[in-house]
Amino acid sequence: VQDMQARLATLQAELESQYFSASAGNDYVTATVTGSGALHAIKIDPNVINPDDAEMLEDLICLATRNAQAAASAEKARSLKELTGGLPLPPGMNLQF
Repeated sequence: VQDMQARLATLQAELESQYFSASAGNDYVTATVTGSGALHAIKIDPNVINPDDAEMLEDLICLATRNAQAAASAEKARSLKELTGGLPLPPGMNLQF
């Protein structure tokens, strides 16, 4: 159990040090999140900035962020499956993100 906890701690640290990016609106907005899903950066193409349509830009930011968080979550799930051989973790052993 201690070995598994150590490996989970290592995996958590590795995931936290990784960044995941995703775009929305033909790459007009790109969001980058950490492995835990925390927002790290937003890049916005100046061509999409329209003061008369702020709602569209807001939607693109939300979508790009959700897509990047989904990529981070998928990597976490893949890594956990690899670590555990597909078996569920015992109660109390979980990556806290």
